[in-house]
Order: sequence, then C-alpha cells, then structure tokens
Amino acid sequence: MEGFASSSSSLTVGLCLLLLLNASSSSHGARLFDASSSSSPTKYSQRNGLALTPPMGWNSWNHFGCNINEDLIKQTADAMVSKGLSSLGYQYINIDDCWGEPTRDSEGNLVAKSSTFPLGIKALADYVHSQGLKLGIYSDAGTQTCSKRQPGSLGHEDHDAKTFASWGIDYLKYDNCEDTHGLSPKKRYPIMSEALLKSGRPILFSLCEWGVENPATWASTIGNSWRTTGDISDNWNSMTSRADENDKWASFAGPGGWNDPDMLEVGNGGMTTEEYKAHFSIWALVKAPLLIGCDIRTMDSAAHGILSNKEVIAVNQDKLGVQGKKVRSENDLEVWAGPLSGHKVAVILWNRSSSKATVTASWSDIGLKADTVVNARDLWTHSTISSVSGEISAELESHACKMYVLTPHS
Repeated sequence: MEGFASSSSSLTVGLCLLLLLNASSSSHGARLFDASSSSSPTKYSQRNGLALTPPMGWNSWNHFGCNINEDLIKQTADAMVSKGLSSLGYQYINIDDCWGEPTRDSEGNLVAKSSTFPLGIKALADYVHSQGLKLGIYSDAGTQTCSKRQPGSLGHEDHDAKTFASWGIDYLKYDNCEDTHGLSPKKRYPIMSEALLKSGRPILFSLCEWGVENPATWASTIGNSWRTTGDISDNWNSMTSRADENDKWASFAGPGGWNDPDMLEVGNGGMTTEEYKAHFSIWALVKAPLLIGCDIRTMDSAAHGILSNKEVIAVNQDKLGVQGKKVRSENDLEVWAGPLSGHKVAVILWNRSSSKATVTASWSDIGLKADTVVNARDLWTHSTISSVSGEISAELESHACKMYVLTPHS
C-alpha cells in the first residue's frame, strides 16, 4: 500500500545478526554474546514461536510498585477472567520487581520472598494457569534488580532460566539496572535469550533496556519485544513523549518482535478519560504490547470500557503486524495511520493542542489513492460512515482523538 513499508521489509530492515559466543571478554565469568556480531539473522520468534501478535496482559509495576504479594496476583488473575478481559486476549499476569528474597539460597537459586509469596512462584503459576492465563516474572541483566531488593541474573542466566521454566513461567521482563561491569546490553541480553531457549519451556522474552542502544535495530534476534523508551508516567506529557520516541522505530516491528513504549496507564487516575482513550488508541495502532497497568480489581467503568474495546484491540492484534505511525503533524494536530489486513487502513485523528480543533486526514497522507471510496468505522462510537472519499475530518476537543478503520469499496 502506498505510504507504508511492506510487512516483509519492516521485518528485515536494519535487523542485527545472530549471536556469537565471546567468552573471553567477560569480567564476571559469564558467557557473553554480541548481538551485532553474527552472519545469519534469525528472528527470535522463529525459535520460540511466541508473540506473533503483540502480547496482552497486566503488569504489577505501574500501580503497585513493590507492594505486591501472592494474594494480589491471584485476585488479579480472577478479575482478568471475571471482568471479561481474558476473553478479549489479555492473557499474561506479570509480576514485576520485588518478588524475591535479597539473596540466593545455598544452591544459587532465586527464592520467592517468604513474607509476600509464602507458597512460592510455582504454586502461583499453577493457580494462574488454572484460570486459563499465563504467568510472567521479572529479572535484571545486572547484579541486582532496579529496586536493589533482590539479585539480578547477570552471571546466572542458565540457572535462572531453568528455574523460571521449572516454575512454569511464560514471560520474562528483563530490566537493565546495576550493570556493575559496564557491559553493553548487546552483550548481556543475548545470554538470557539463549538460556531461555534452552530452558525447556517457551518463555516470551521482553527486553527492558529503555531504548538506550536503539534495540529496535538489533533485538529481533534476541527477544519478542524491546523497550524503545524510558519508563512511562501517568500523565499527558509522559504518554505523548513515549509515543513520539517510539514512532521513529516503526519499520523495525513485526510479527514476533514488537517495539514497546512501556505499559498502559489507563485507569490509574492521572489523565482524563479522553486522554486515556488517545493513549489506548495510539498503543493499539503502533502494535505495542497491551499490558494493563492499573488495579483491574477496582477499576472504574470508564477504564474498563477503554481497555475492553474489541474493535481497538482488533487493530492491535491484526495479523499483518505492521506498526502504524505518525504521518502528519501541524500545530499539534496529528494524523497517525497504518495498514491492516484485507486492504484496510487504521487512522487516528488526534488533537494534541490546548483547544478544540478540526483534524483532517487526506488520502495522500494515509496511503490511499485519490479516487478511493471507503466506509469509515468509528471504533469509539461503534458507528459507520458510508462512502467517504478524499479525506476524513473530525472536530475534536483538546487532547481527544477519533479512531477509524477505513474499508475501501471493492
């Protein structure tokens, strides 16, 4: 389609090469790989078969930080099912930092914190699996995690990967704190990548090196998603800046490997309902992982309505897997768009200005031929405008958006 890179080129442009062992360069005794040193690029998803569409689920960090325990995780799994979110594709229940004891046991194992996870992670995984969901966990490519409350996995990658597999873990978020040896993420992250593949269990690998070494250009051979930004906060400026930072890497995302502008803040209270709609719309269009970051047990109806919008989710989960991008911006009036399967186009009209304004997307902006006639499906009002030609416009309140799927007439 005009105006967009093809799905095949978006999967291959700039991808780095497979990993070579570099044992001699380690100052801590661990094996080191260099993500840019091999000659046969193979997408990580071809090796573990995961994340062919962006992962969907929940993560504990944005709302709870270190205040987590096994009852919270169980109750969140229960709520994911009872509130109908699991049936929409949300499947991962991800424990973030602060789940472990401050030291390993006598055999070198990571240990769940006895005061907050007394039954251990294996029992918790069994419970989450019994609900038809998957359990994720957190570790770090350094000597400690970012909270400094538990050990990282640097130098223990094989051991920890086998531990996670034995517990029934399905997803690993791997952070980038406490690299006391000053090693590039390109050397540290591939070690855990390979360890997970050898663990005996398919485990989705989510790199969280905050975009410091442009992981979009090399991480598709290492993992299933990679953070392109620093941490998000629950406010308008943080959310919009993460969207902009992530946008420039659009051509590197595709089935099995996704750009990650960080987790969702919808429902945490720092933005308006319209701002949260824009947040969710943009994350869906750019094929970001949809990881809920609020307390889904107590979220209000507005947050639930946003997070459970089937039509917006369908854009995120579209099988073509091409990341949408910003195609027009003038005076904080923006058009974002991307191709979908079936020759459809997803379009967001976004008013980022401080006053009401009309935003217009012309067909030339979004890759449609000038004479194309479409039906425009409004994904938030769930209504259809028939036989639209040339352009589509909407008058929008400050910080509000409209999201459409355009279906050309045959």
